[in-house]
Amino acid sequence: MFRGNWSVRQLDRQIQSMLYERTALSKRKLAVIAKAHEKPITLKPEDEIKDPYILEFLGLKDEYSESQLEDALIRHLEHFLLELGNGFTFVARQKRITLEGSHYRLDLLLYHRVLRCLVAIDLKIGEFTHADAGQMNLYVNYIKDKEKLPEENDPVGLILCTGKKKTVVEYALGGMNNMIFASKYKLQLPNPKLLKAEIEHERQRLVEMKIIRDVK
Repeated sequence: MFRGNWSVRQLDRQIQSMLYERTALSKRKLAVIAKAHEKPITLKPEDEIKDPYILEFLGLKDEYSESQLEDALIRHLEHFLLELGNGFTFVARQKRITLEGSHYRLDLLLYHRVLRCLVAIDLKIGEFTHADAGQMNLYVNYIKDKEKLPEENDPVGLILCTGKKKTVVEYALGGMNNMIFASKYKLQLPNPKLLKAEIEHERQRLVEMKIIRDVK
């Protein structure tokens, strides 16, 4: 059990929110645990962006288009926002951006209440490319100039793709002034055996760090 002195209600909430599993899968485990304990930590965009996202609830088959993916996300908007994490709210779909007579469409525009910033989401079928980075940079710059309110923080860009190469992402997004992330999405849960092994590995690591107790 976590050393949190939680009430029964608080403990139940953490179990229902799959805190244990989310901690095991997160790249920033200490931030997830600190947030669960309601410690006053300073959140950053990278703390709120997951990789990968599991979109099994969409029920999509192997063959689908980006528009079908977007339609499915809108139909299951509540589940999608919960998968993204805490604090996300819906702002717009197919946000129109017009620049010198040329028209662009941003797939989804959300707002994060804790980060206090707009979040631009672009949906991609296939692997992340450098062109995706440039397109998202354009969207974020436009939102920063035209949509951001004075009291808000700079917008964040999130490219959801079915695959990505680490080096391509690093070179394509490196050096940009804007906060832009590329995350994979999966239409089904990981192999249960692999997930169980990963959770056990992380449990042992957290025990060694004395973050949780070893309960046999």
